[in-house]
Amino acid sequence: MSTQTVKIQSLGAQGDGIAHCPEGTVYVPFALPGETVAIARVKDQGMVMSIAEAAPERREPACRHFGPDGKNGTCGGCSLQHMADEPYHVFKRSLVVAALKSKGLEAEVDALVHCRPGERRRVVFTARKTEKGLLLGFSQAGSHHIVAIEECPIASDGIISRLDTIRAIGLPLASSAEPFRITVMETRTGLDISFEGIKAPNDKQRRTATEITLATRGIARVSIAGEILIEPQKPMIDFDGVMISPPSGGFAQATKQAEDAMAELVLAHVGKSKRIADLFCGSGTFALRLARLGKVHAVEAEDKALKALDLAARNTQGLKPVTIEKRDLFRHALTVKELKNYDAVVFDPPRAGAEAQCKELAKSGVKKIVAVSCNPLSLARDLAILVEGGYRLTKVTPIDQFLWSPHVEAVATLEK
Repeated sequence: MSTQTVKIQSLGAQGDGIAHCPEGTVYVPFALPGETVAIARVKDQGMVMSIAEAAPERREPACRHFGPDGKNGTCGGCSLQHMADEPYHVFKRSLVVAALKSKGLEAEVDALVHCRPGERRRVVFTARKTEKGLLLGFSQAGSHHIVAIEECPIASDGIISRLDTIRAIGLPLASSAEPFRITVMETRTGLDISFEGIKAPNDKQRRTATEITLATRGIARVSIAGEILIEPQKPMIDFDGVMISPPSGGFAQATKQAEDAMAELVLAHVGKSKRIADLFCGSGTFALRLARLGKVHAVEAEDKALKALDLAARNTQGLKPVTIEKRDLFRHALTVKELKNYDAVVFDPPRAGAEAQCKELAKSGVKKIVAVSCNPLSLARDLAILVEGGYRLTKVTPIDQFLWSPHVEAVATLEK
C-alpha cells in the first residue's frame, strides 16, 4: 500500500472517481471530479484518506453508514450519496447515453425520471448469527464484512421501522454463523419476509419463529427457500388495480413509483395494439396492465411467478384474455413464425438481456416493441440488433429506480 495525492478527473460507471496517474488509472470511491484527495493506494484502487480540495458538487451524505467514515464500516448499498442532485441526475442519464453511443445508436434520451428517499419497497439484507444476536445489514463493497445498519434512507419506513422484528424472526432460524440473505418486501397486507441460504430449520426453530411472527402485527408471510413457514395473511401487491399475491422471494420492481413510470411508458407505446406478447413477464407487472388494452400472451421461465399472474388475471374483472407459457427464452426464444401472432411485444429480461430473442424479433414484422432493462450495456446491444433488423428507435427514458447507486433502469420504444 502506498499513499499519494491525486486529482480526480471523471466519474466511472460504478460511481468511483477516476484519477490518471503516471503509473496508471486509479479508481477512488467517494471522490468527485475536480477534487484533490489524499489516498491510500493498492494497485488500481484508492481509498480516500483526506480531501484537500472538495468539489462544489459535494454534499453531506444522507446516511450515517455511507462513505469511508461510515458507522460500523462502509455500507456497500450506495455509492453516490455525497453528490448533489443535479450532477447526480446528469451522471445517471449519461450511463444510458454512453451505452447507446458505444453501439452507434442515436435516439432521443429523455431526462432522468427521479427517485426519492424512502421509496424502496423491496430490500435484500445480508445477515449472520453472532454471540450478541443477529447481525443484519448490507455487505461492505468488495468484502464479506456485514455492516450492521440502524437506518437506510432509500428504504421505506415500513421496512426500516421493523428491523428489530426481522432480527427476532431470523435469529431462531439461523443455526450457524454462516451468512445468509433475507429478502423483505413491503406489501399492501404486511411484510413478506423470505430467508435464503440457511440450513433447513428443525421443528423447535420453526415453532419459535412462528410464535414470534404470530405475536407481531404487520407480517404477512415468512418463508424459507421458497417454502412458506407461516402466512397470517396473503401478501398482496397492486398492479394498477389488479391485486396479486407474488411468490415468496420472487422478483418485484424495487419501487412502486419506478414501476408506475415504466408501466406508463409501456402502455403509451403499445397503444391500441390488440395482440400483445409480454416476454420475461415475471408475475405480470406489465402483462396485467396490458390486459386492459388487448389480448396478452405472458411468457416466463419461473413457474411460481406465472401461476401468481394467472390467478390474478382470473380473479380480476374487465381484463382481456391472458394466456401464459412457461418457457426459457434464453434457450428457446419465440420464433419469427410465432411472433406473427402479435402487434406489439414487450420484454423485460434479467441483466444479461434478451440477445437471442432480439435476433428473432429483428426478423419479424411486429409493429411495436418496448424494451425494459436494468442494464444499459445489454440494452444497447439488444437495441442495436433490432435497429439492424429495420426497427426505428423512437425514445429511451432512463429511470432512477436504484437511488444513489450506479444502476439505472431504462425503457426504450421501437417501431418497425
